[in-house]
Amino acid sequence: MKKFFTTIKHIFAIEELRNRILATLGFILIFRLGSYVVLPGLDPEKLGDVSGMLGMLDLFLGGAFSRASIFALGIMPYISASIVLQLLTVAVPYFQKMQKEGESGRKKIGQITRVLTIAITLAQGSAYLATTIPAEAIMINPFVFKISAIIILTAGTIFCMWLGEKMTDKGIGNGISMLIMIGIIARLPTELWIEATGKGMSGALLFIIEIMALFFVVMSVVMLTQATRRVPVQYAKQVVGGKVYGGQRQYIPLKVNAAGVMPIIFAQSLMFLPAMFSGMFADSNVAAYIGTNFSNPNSWQYNLTFGIMIVLFTFFYTAITVNPNQMADDMKRNGGFVPGIKPGAQTSEFLDNIISKITLPGSLFLGLVAVLPAFAVLAGVGQGFSQFFGGTSLIIMVGVILDTLQQIESYLLMRHYEGMMKSGKVKGRSQNAVA
Repeated sequence: MKKFFTTIKHIFAIEELRNRILATLGFILIFRLGSYVVLPGLDPEKLGDVSGMLGMLDLFLGGAFSRASIFALGIMPYISASIVLQLLTVAVPYFQKMQKEGESGRKKIGQITRVLTIAITLAQGSAYLATTIPAEAIMINPFVFKISAIIILTAGTIFCMWLGEKMTDKGIGNGISMLIMIGIIARLPTELWIEATGKGMSGALLFIIEIMALFFVVMSVVMLTQATRRVPVQYAKQVVGGKVYGGQRQYIPLKVNAAGVMPIIFAQSLMFLPAMFSGMFADSNVAAYIGTNFSNPNSWQYNLTFGIMIVLFTFFYTAITVNPNQMADDMKRNGGFVPGIKPGAQTSEFLDNIISKITLPGSLFLGLVAVLPAFAVLAGVGQGFSQFFGGTSLIIMVGVILDTLQQIESYLLMRHYEGMMKSGKVKGRSQNAVA
């Protein structure tokens, strides 16, 4: 405990780090306040409850979706636009060329992403108003309300996008991911209270068991996020000006879950289709069966399909983001090689084989984590609290927290090294290391 408080003291002793943390907290406060500002012209008392797939979406937005706030769509349209552009950079040569242009290409892709975000927000805003806002809750002219609400929702999403970018520049961590994580964590205290009080005194032991199970699930997700397969790489010795360089053994860390949370996001996006399909063919018995079973996050049909799609998308996303050919070429260009493997094509095949072997257990474990909320419900956990036992919400929280902690640690290490260099205590040692 003493070490913890000492670390906190060191964090706030660094002026730049302290300012970044305070800026991050300020941005989060603005985001949370905006999620409680209801769209003008609405009676919030007459808004209905959201459940099923919409309830899961409301979880990511910290309740802003169900409250019909100006941030009701939040950052989700920007996420959708980013996914579309990421897929286009793989499939369309024009975007591939743009991505290889360096900083200027990334700026162009960023501008296209913002424009696409506006288009997606307009479409999703119209669908949101049509499916979520009841007619009796509208207190002004319906046409005027629809036009103004779509404009406000679009402006709210653009503001959230700007807020996330500013948080990345001025704060700690990735701003976009941070906003999603804050929306999820904002629901945790309420769901914990409901779960604890809803079971009564007789269910106190069961609640303690649930907390312990949640702890082990979180630790498992941390292991999945951090797990790597280290591939040894030997660099050849080079003599330049009478000095010997290289000759060291290093490692390439291949992540077991290189795809991160993206396979779950892809799969969940497609799992919205059965509800749309059943709504278009309301008179069909087949459509009614699909809509009933494949739109229920707790049904075995939904979870089996969801799990299989996550495994497939994990292999797909890993294949388009991890390029063993480029890794092998980079090693060969820098005079590196895997011991016992010939540089070039054999190294590429070797790396591809390792990636395939570690991706299979990683994808199966990711699929299991994604369907854990359904098993939690079967075990007696409340519907709201069960969402924290796995799925996108838990993986996003763990990933963002770990990334933020790593950035804070890098600031602390940098400050520590600066202090050592200024004190002069390791001057001789530093000179020897450089030599």
